Amino acid sequence: MSALASILASEGHRISGSDVGVFPPISTYLDNLGIAWRDGFDPRSMPAEIDVAVIGSSAKLGLEDNPELIELRRRGTPSYGFPEFLARHTRERENLVVAGSFGKSTLTALIALALREAGRDPGYFIGAVPLDLEASGHWGADRLFVMEGDEYIVGGEDRRPKFLLYHPASLLISSVIHDHVNVFPTLASYEHAFAQLVDLLPRTGLLVCAAAFPALHRLTRGRPVVWYGRERCEGYFAHRVEIGEVTRFDLVSPARGRIELETELLGYHNIENIVGASAILLERGEVDAGSLQRAVRKFRGVERRLDKKTIKSKVPAYEGFGSSYEKARSAIEAITLHFPARPQIVIFEPHTFSWRNAEALAWYDTVFEGVAQVLLLPPPEHGAQGHEQVSQGQILARICHSGVRARSVDGSAEVLSWLETSLKGDEVVLLLSSGPMDGLTRSAPALLEARFG
Repeated sequence: MSALASILASEGHRISGSDVGVFPPISTYLDNLGIAWRDGFDPRSMPAEIDVAVIGSSAKLGLEDNPELIELRRRGTPSYGFPEFLARHTRERENLVVAGSFGKSTLTALIALALREAGRDPGYFIGAVPLDLEASGHWGADRLFVMEGDEYIVGGEDRRPKFLLYHPASLLISSVIHDHVNVFPTLASYEHAFAQLVDLLPRTGLLVCAAAFPALHRLTRGRPVVWYGRERCEGYFAHRVEIGEVTRFDLVSPARGRIELETELLGYHNIENIVGASAILLERGEVDAGSLQRAVRKFRGVERRLDKKTIKSKVPAYEGFGSSYEKARSAIEAITLHFPARPQIVIFEPHTFSWRNAEALAWYDTVFEGVAQVLLLPPPEHGAQGHEQVSQGQILARICHSGVRARSVDGSAEVLSWLETSLKGDEVVLLLSSGPMDGLTRSAPALLEARFG
């Protein structure tokens, strides 16, 4: 929603909105852009004149109990769901859609930055806050529009995946691993969404896919595909990888040409992301080698995707977006790869439905492998009645049974106290969640800066 607000603001429209429980980085992001927002729903705070309303798909926005939606209906204000509005708004653009179980935001942001480095002004829609672009959404003057395509459903009454509304001209799929179990209860139902997306792509459209995922080979059978990966494959891949503070590798093309690239991003998964973004840009002929090299070297990623939260502290802190097993595991493995001698402390909040669903308890058997200490925050209660919710105690027992040292914490005060009294100075801290973490993404790094800076 904030990315769409950014797009409309970049076109000169006056934007305002409301939500419940707004927290950084989105709250501060909207403040920095000068976009007005309110925490809570109150019809008396709505503008007197509204040309169009765009409605998010949060579970807290049901018409039966949301007073602002009731007022919009009373007024007869034209109203759209956010994916429907975005699809209508970009109908005349040439849409490059980035989809996948993970990596979408990073890929979309890097593609947009590389186009900028090549002197272009693309439109873009990113589902996170990019660190190297002024906003997560921009209308642009270029015909090309780069958009992150989310597989989550449109809303309670419209069960279509959002990305099925986005009419792709080119398509990049980064991964297909079962996710969002509350709306895709089986792997088959989840994969079916991506099969429908592939079918939407015109036969002449460019299709770029990550080679490491067997599901993508099945779902794209019979179509021409440009493959990519971190490991050697028939398409684009990384070669001669040197991991370090600045990681270096050769990007190898299907014709076996080479482009030397450098990045400060952490983890093998980000090398794969760079290869995927490069593949679709080079296949489309959008950038030259120099523009790509500059963009990759400059690119710092997006907020909450392993961005560093400390500056001077000798105990560094990073924030990872832990909305699924694969995302959490990738973040943990990246920290281990770059800090192999440091004990890794993970502060974890099981925020998404998947993490607090009984069927996903097995994730905890291996997700924290190699971690020295887990501090487990309570799972939130929103939507608990709609699935088989597990308790903090059940999650803790499962983590401890895996052999990883873990403890429950009630909130930020207890976490900060533990960090203050337990850290020796040789650790690395990973903040892992897709939720607010009781403000720890700000307070924990501040404590580390004060104690170890």
